Formats: sequence, C-alpha cells, structure tokens
Amino acid sequence: MAAKIKKNDTVVVLSGKDKGNVGKVLKVIPAEDRVVVENVNVVAKHVKPSMADPNGGIKRVEAPIHVSKVAIRDPSTGKATRVGFKTMPDGRKVRVAKGSGVEIDV
Repeated sequence: MAAKIKKNDTVVVLSGKDKGNVGKVLKVIPAEDRVVVENVNVVAKHVKPSMADPNGGIKRVEAPIHVSKVAIRDPSTGKATRVGFKTMPDGRKVRVAKGSGVEIDV
C-alpha cells in the first residue's frame, strides 16, 4: 500500500501537547506506525559521556509520535487534510488532498 505520509512532508499535529504545530517529517517508522516531526514531541534525553560525545549531559531530541496524530498540510489552504490517491493519464499514482483536490506530490 502506498504511504500517505512520507519523509519531508509538511504535517499538522492533530492532538496531544503539540496540537496545532506544523512541522516537517524527519523520519517515518512504518513498522510502528510512527513519525518523527521537526520540533514536535521534544523530550530530554540523558546521554552518558562517550568517545563521540565526551561531555554527555541532557540533550533535547524529537521523539516519534503516532501517525494518527498528524495530518498532511493542504498546499492550497494550509489546513490539515486527508490524503487520497489518483491515477494520472500517464500511469503515475499521485497523492491528492481530499479537501481541495490539489496534488501533494509535485
């Protein structure tokens, strides 16, 4: 099945502490149905000193959130929208915003 949310998509957070925030998808984890979104669900991670990071300390990192908590941002309106699929005359399968009918894959 084709992915409705892909890396580098702009998404809107629908629920949780970061509701309403807009960010870019940094990573998709399909096995767990989760995505990592830029500046969303930032947690403090305690890191032990190592050769790569001799200081260690408390680092701020984005944690994954469930894919059902985010929606694609409609390119034309800027609001959250559902995603549909359309087959083009040349045989390509493209993602389409359900709200406005605009192509997402450009």
